[in-house]
Amino acid sequence: MVEGLGLKGPRDWAFRDVSFRAGAGSLVALEGPSGTGRTCLLLALTGRMKTGEGRAEVGGLPLPRRMAAVRRIASLGQVPGVSELDPSLTVAEHLRERALLQRRFDGSVRALFRRPGTRAAETRARIDEALEAAGLDLAALPKAERTSVRDLERLEALRLTLALALLGRPRLVGVDDTDLKLSDADRAEAWALLRTVAASGTTVLAVCSEAPADALRITTVGPADTAAHTVDTAAPAADAASAPDAEDAADAADAADANDADAEDAEDDITEEGADDALAETGRS
Repeated sequence: MVEGLGLKGPRDWAFRDVSFRAGAGSLVALEGPSGTGRTCLLLALTGRMKTGEGRAEVGGLPLPRRMAAVRRIASLGQVPGVSELDPSLTVAEHLRERALLQRRFDGSVRALFRRPGTRAAETRARIDEALEAAGLDLAALPKAERTSVRDLERLEALRLTLALALLGRPRLVGVDDTDLKLSDADRAEAWALLRTVAASGTTVLAVCSEAPADALRITTVGPADTAAHTVDTAAPAADAASAPDAEDAADAADAADANDADAEDAEDDITEEGADDALAETGRS
């Protein structure tokens, strides 16, 4: 559940007073024109931006207090400036890099002691699973898995970013600019793909200019209005977002404020160090 969520930038509110309920496996469309806070709302709900007011809970984790924990269960597909494909790399290189980072940061300690052949087989199986879920057929690409990202069609690039996001088997996936520069046929195919992902139990947040009729639609408006139209629907039994009582949240936030800030800083330092090491192993750092 999201209730009264707001984020203020240096000049004005990026979004404000956003409220809605969404169950696990929902397709949530963040709809509105460019510049109305759609991407900021997407990043806030996936634990990448800290909100200034309101409350939310993702997978039982309150935001913004547990942002780091939310990031572990929420993945990003394409988000310009945040999670982008490298046009100089091939499809296979992107998949191997993400699998390596996934194994390094999210794998169990026991997995590190498995035989290299076993680890390689598990990685290959996970990649195949993600590709199938994203509907990306490597054999159909111009140079199969050796195809450069710069040679991919817009819809193929969307499928690749979604496959990379699904490698970690997240509970929540965020995708920006879902329908940007897509033909009517490709747009319909993109939404069909996101419906399939949602039907598998993964909640999908998709930023778009025009939402399909069957999606849970959250419409953002301009900064002058400093608000978003809110939608409240009955959530399925397994909620992807639900909030604690206001009194309990306030008490917990006061008690944990200082500790959370230190923990977040420490975690970010460790993550950046580990990311450098992992990228070095792929020969790109």
